[in-house]
Amino acid sequence: MDLKEIQNLIKFVSNSGVAEVKLEMDDVKITIRTTLEGNSNDVTYVQQAPMQQALPQAAAPVAIAPVASTPAASDENSKYVTIKSPIIGTFYRKPSPDKPMFVEVGSSIAKGDVLCVIEAMKLFNEIEAEISGKIVKILVDDMSPVEFDQPLFLVDPS
Repeated sequence: MDLKEIQNLIKFVSNSGVAEVKLEMDDVKITIRTTLEGNSNDVTYVQQAPMQQALPQAAAPVAIAPVASTPAASDENSKYVTIKSPIIGTFYRKPSPDKPMFVEVGSSIAKGDVLCVIEAMKLFNEIEAEISGKIVKILVDDMSPVEFDQPLFLVDPS
């Protein structure tokens, strides 16, 4: 089933007034749910079923999971304040490619200083320090995607 067929199926289901449709084929499982009261909260799930015979023997599924800190590391970092991402987007350490980094490890910061920029939907949002202190660790690489509430910096407030 190609993308065009899936799009046509979504349009058909949303126009039919049906609340939920499940379709299972050899390699694709699709669930389309719509709300019946005129809300535009259509949710579509497309799941590719694993095809064991098509994968080489050395291939294995790869899962991306958040990095969990070890208990020893969290005890060590407990005296530091974590500055977290307020939004989902792409993390940038400098305002433009030809400009210097906002902060480095060891930089002293004051409340209101710009620490980084996070791009979300083509808008660049300056992330400002909420406290004064010294940057101890930068937890995200430049130009990396970040999630809401993901730790970005460790700051020593003393």
